Amino acid sequence: MNKEKKALLSLIDNFARKKIAVWGDFILDEYIIGTTRRISREAPVLILSYKKKELSLGGAGNSVLNIKALGAHPLPVGVIGTDDSGKEIIRILKQEGISTEYLIADKNYQTPIKTRILAGEETTRKQQILRIDREEKVPDSRAIKQKIQRNLKSLLGKINALLISDYNYFAVKEDVFYQVLPEFKKKNIPVTLDSRFRLLNFKGITFSSPNEPEVEHALQIEINDDPQVLKQSGKFLLKKTRAAALLITRGSKGMVLFEKNKTPLHIPIHGTADIVDVTGAGDTVVSVFTLALANEATFRKAALLANYAGGIVVMKKGTSTLTSPELRKAIVS
Repeated sequence: MNKEKKALLSLIDNFARKKIAVWGDFILDEYIIGTTRRISREAPVLILSYKKKELSLGGAGNSVLNIKALGAHPLPVGVIGTDDSGKEIIRILKQEGISTEYLIADKNYQTPIKTRILAGEETTRKQQILRIDREEKVPDSRAIKQKIQRNLKSLLGKINALLISDYNYFAVKEDVFYQVLPEFKKKNIPVTLDSRFRLLNFKGITFSSPNEPEVEHALQIEINDDPQVLKQSGKFLLKKTRAAALLITRGSKGMVLFEKNKTPLHIPIHGTADIVDVTGAGDTVVSVFTLALANEATFRKAALLANYAGGIVVMKKGTSTLTSPELRKAIVS
C-alpha cells in the first residue's frame, strides 16, 4: 500500500473524534410504496395498491446522517416547523442519537416534505412514478436570524468544521453568514459549502463542491465536455467565491479539484462508471471532504477521499450513506 493511501486511512481513523456543525435546510422525505394493479376507469392513470410508507431525512439531514454513519458527531443547525413533519425530523434525529439542541422550531413555518410515489409489480424493484413537493421558504424574520446566529456562535468552541447545506429554503441566511464567518476564520474552523442555487452568494468560504449542472446554472453557461470551458469555469468560481478550494463533481466523469495557484487536479471516478443512482451523492462527497478538512488534511487528500466515498454511494439505490469500514475497504482493495 502506498504512502498516500495510508494517509487516507489515517484520516478515517480520526473521524470519530470530530464534531461537525451542519447548517442548512432540513427536509422530510416521504416514500409511499405500492404495487400497480390496473388502469383506472376514471382517467388513464395507474391504480396503486398501497403497501407501506417510509420516512427519512432529506436535504441537510442527509449530510448529518452521512457524518453520523462515518463515526463522527454531527450537530444540526436550522429551522423546522412545529408541524408533524418537524416533529418527525426531531424523532429521527433523536433515534439516531443526534443532538437537536440547535434546531429552531417555528410555528410560522411549514417543514418541507418531498413525497415520492414508488410503484411496480409485486416481485419487481419499485420505480418512482411521481414526486409531490410541499415547500416554503424559512421566514426572513429578525427573531429567526438572531436565534441562528446565537446557535452558530455558541458552537464556535465545540466544533471542528461547519458544513453549509443550502437547498434554497433559506435556513441559511446570507447576512447571518457574513456576520459569523469572520469568527469561524479567526478560530481556523473550515467552512464548507454545498449550495443548490446560491453558489455565488457565499464568499470567503474554505471550500465548495458544486456539481457540473450547478456550475452551469451559476455561470449561465454550458460546459458540454469542453475541457477548456471546465477549466475556465473552475478558476472563475474559485476567484469569484474567494474560496481556498473548489471541487466540481461530474458524475461518471469523476471530479476536478481547483486550488489557488495550482493546476486543476482531474480525478477519475472510483470503481465503475455504470452508476446506479446519484441521489444524495453530493451530500456524501461534501460530508467526507469536510471531515477530512476537520482532520487538517490537504485539499488533495480530502478530494481523493471524497472521490472514494462518491464512488461507493452512486452504486446504491436512493439517498444513501456509507460507513467508515466501507470507505476503508474501497481504499485498500
